[in-house]
Amino acid sequence: MDAAAGMNMTLETEDSNTTLDTPTVLPYANLMYFWAANVVGPVGLAILLFGLTTNITNIVVFLKVGVKDNVSTLLLSLSISDLTFIILTLPSAFGIAYSYFFVSTRHWPFDYRFVHFLFYWPAYTVYDISAFISVSLGVMRCACVAMPLKFKLVFTKRRTVITVFALFVLAVSLRVPVLTIFRVAWRTDPATNASSAYLAVFNREAMSRINDVLSRGLVVWINYAIMVSCVGLLSFKLAQASRIRRSYTSKGHHQTEEKSNLVEDRLTPKDLQVIKSVVLICSIFILSQLPFMLYSTARLINPEFTSSSRMQNLFGFFSQLGSTCSYLNASLNIFVYYNYNTKYRTVFLSMLRFGNKK
Repeated sequence: MDAAAGMNMTLETEDSNTTLDTPTVLPYANLMYFWAANVVGPVGLAILLFGLTTNITNIVVFLKVGVKDNVSTLLLSLSISDLTFIILTLPSAFGIAYSYFFVSTRHWPFDYRFVHFLFYWPAYTVYDISAFISVSLGVMRCACVAMPLKFKLVFTKRRTVITVFALFVLAVSLRVPVLTIFRVAWRTDPATNASSAYLAVFNREAMSRINDVLSRGLVVWINYAIMVSCVGLLSFKLAQASRIRRSYTSKGHHQTEEKSNLVEDRLTPKDLQVIKSVVLICSIFILSQLPFMLYSTARLINPEFTSSSRMQNLFGFFSQLGSTCSYLNASLNIFVYYNYNTKYRTVFLSMLRFGNKK
């Protein structure tokens, strides 16, 4: 995704004082630009502010509940990662909204490209961490289904913490090419001999291409395939458990040796609730990632589908849509936790009651 795609911006390059000029706008893209500027953009900003509140709430609740197992460790890590992503994205979102609504009167006391671009790639590096954590949740729950008796011994809290750290290192390593594109540099005004900071660009085209093939292409599709497979398997197991439960209820079975053996092999009601919550978290990720998957693949197929080509406004619309979906992905988990985590709901409601008493 390219920050502020479709906006009339130029960036100074490493090799000269030339700029990346805004190309001619295609007529059919005008409507797309209108929707991106006046609908999708403002909605995205509202979602970010909502996500800021929900993730702070999630972190406070999980800390009050206590981080005692692998699932709570991953959910807390996911909330921290989502909150960091939102914080890093907010400057760009505010900057874009300001540019849209105050184009004729805006005056930036500093290089406005700082808010639009400087935190963009760090933000989506953190978003990658959230994606990896979501994948880990799905994989661990699948392992829980495959080997319920050994699950707690294999995925301990300590190993989960190590896994989260390894995912952080992996995400940063994969994004190194684009993390080096934007840098703060200094220039001197010959007339006043005063120095000022500006955002310089280094090897943008080459580094972006590497990122397109690796992080936007191969890694994203692997994550997506794993996530879809996990959701499919877990959904099948949930449906199977539901059929077994209905079968015993309808036939009025009493506790027999056969049933006792089946119960030992089945997941507990608590496990089923956890699996339901993981399925929903993974499903939110799958749906929110779909627009990005489509336009990222289109970008690989058609090099003209970028923010610096004749298709810039069309690309800008889908880029803004994909960004908005990523904001949703980072903001909606609170509803999953509230509905499927009894301890979370109890602490959350107690915090509300305490707040009302004040």
